[in-house]
Amino acid sequence: MKGRLFLIPSPLGEGDPHEVLSGGVFSCIGHIRTYVVEEVRTARRFLSAAGLKGEIDGLTFYELNEHTAAVDAAGYVRLMEEGQDVGLISEAGLPAVADPGSILVAEAHRHDIEVVPLVGPSSLMMALMSSGLNGQSFAFTGYLPVKPAERRARLAELERTSRRGRQTQIIIETPYRNDSLLADMLSVLSGQTRLTVAANITQPDAFIRTRTVEEWREKPVAIGKRPCVFVMLA
Repeated sequence: MKGRLFLIPSPLGEGDPHEVLSGGVFSCIGHIRTYVVEEVRTARRFLSAAGLKGEIDGLTFYELNEHTAAVDAAGYVRLMEEGQDVGLISEAGLPAVADPGSILVAEAHRHDIEVVPLVGPSSLMMALMSSGLNGQSFAFTGYLPVKPAERRARLAELERTSRRGRQTQIIIETPYRNDSLLADMLSVLSGQTRLTVAANITQPDAFIRTRTVEEWREKPVAIGKRPCVFVMLA
């Protein structure tokens, strides 16, 4: 029989996994011995905190990140074809959402391997639900262009899309560019556009605020290198 691919959520940052993950996650990791992970050190630390302390050296880890060749990712499917259950763990909270793990999920489907998603925190959905913006129509646009001129042009385009369809736009950025992205938002977007800054969600120093762009201009904030989600509605 073929093994299954379990999509295992992890906490958004440091903290006790038992505070944010369901019991089903802990039951699952109790029997999985093989993991495909974005970063081995972080995965080992998470699994140890989740109840596998003392058992980590008996587990097998394979890396799948932005540096992994597609042929290597496809090769991991053989583990499941040989009958092993495999756990996929991301640095992003939920595997395969804004995450390279989607490559392995796609390969699993191509090889008729059962994919089992487990319940866990999504920074994107938690930012949306706490924004007060339109939760009936929204789009996750991911990362914006790195070059400032292209980024500002893309922001203007997203604002037009939002205004035309009353559609909330969800944006993320590499933490060290958070403040430059926010500065571009405040310079490009209309003053009446509503903007949510949701940083370090689920952490003790979480910061989640929705204000108009004009209000943000009057009360600017420094996000720093904290993981952050930006939610915008024109």
